[in-house]
Amino acid sequence: MTSSPAPSGSRLASRFGFSDRVFAGPAARRVAREVEAGLDRVEAELAEELRVADPVADAASRYLYEAGGKRIRPVLTLLVAQLGDGNVTQVIDVAKALELTHLGSLYHDDVMDSADRRRGVPAAHAVWGNSVAILTGDILFSRASQIMARYDDRAIRLQADTFERLVMGQMHETVGPQPGDDPIAFYLQVLADKTGSLIAAATQSGITFSNAPVEFEEPMRQYGEKVGVAFQLLDDVIDLSDRPDETGKVPGTDLIQGVPTMPYLLLRARTDAASAALADRIDDGVARIADGADPSLLDGPLAELREHAVTHETLELARAWTREAIATLEPIPAGPVRDALTRFAENLADRSS
Repeated sequence: MTSSPAPSGSRLASRFGFSDRVFAGPAARRVAREVEAGLDRVEAELAEELRVADPVADAASRYLYEAGGKRIRPVLTLLVAQLGDGNVTQVIDVAKALELTHLGSLYHDDVMDSADRRRGVPAAHAVWGNSVAILTGDILFSRASQIMARYDDRAIRLQADTFERLVMGQMHETVGPQPGDDPIAFYLQVLADKTGSLIAAATQSGITFSNAPVEFEEPMRQYGEKVGVAFQLLDDVIDLSDRPDETGKVPGTDLIQGVPTMPYLLLRARTDAASAALADRIDDGVARIADGADPSLLDGPLAELREHAVTHETLELARAWTREAIATLEPIPAGPVRDALTRFAENLADRSS
């Protein structure tokens, strides 16, 4: 018996993580079919864009791409482009370039964070070493720039500005806040630069390169940036989850690696003795783990942080950013594209529920 084909929109819905109900009706199903068709082109052409003559560079460049990924940034570009001319060649190309930029950043991030795994496989630096992993990221950034250079200065400027923000976000995360900086505001800016900027480029470019009305560019840029910040704030909550089988993350991964998260920063901002004592215990545990201690020594403090009010505050902050993202869609015409973008943002707020 042959299986029935998946309903139109099911692949797109699975990437967004929401129900097919959002694609109910002829107009919504048409949009879903167009985005899925565009994504098929992006996937096929990315495989070609990643080919490198050198065998080591070729294998390393294709490694994380072939490991999977939801391709959320290309999907958002293609979805927003349906407000204009749809899957025209320049939209496909820009979607590819932004995904290559994202992939390149993963190679670099994993080296800097000493990550063991990415997308279910050993991190690239664990396979080829730090130098090859860094250089592979550089190759992917170069390929993205080559694609953008096929078009006018808007594409080149978008790529350059986004890349600069990615680098500055990573640099600021690495050096941390300086004297006089508000740690929480500083952290939100890091999230906006590291994650929000690339998603904003994806949503904005869906307007710019599909010849959609220019007045939609800024709302879509703001939407993407706010969604990116919300996503990372929710990831901070998920980082504390005691259900690694569902989240795919070991509880406290970021904190154990010495990366501050919003619950920790909110905890440090509190003045009561219990909060200060818990923050000190976390700091002590992180330092001891860095010296070779068993990471399980933080299980108790992480469980306390999970139940602390600051984790609920982080969740509410993420939901506030989600609401702001949805509010930016007001100038966008009512219809399946706006509905899908709204549902995508709402689904983020449900990730840690």
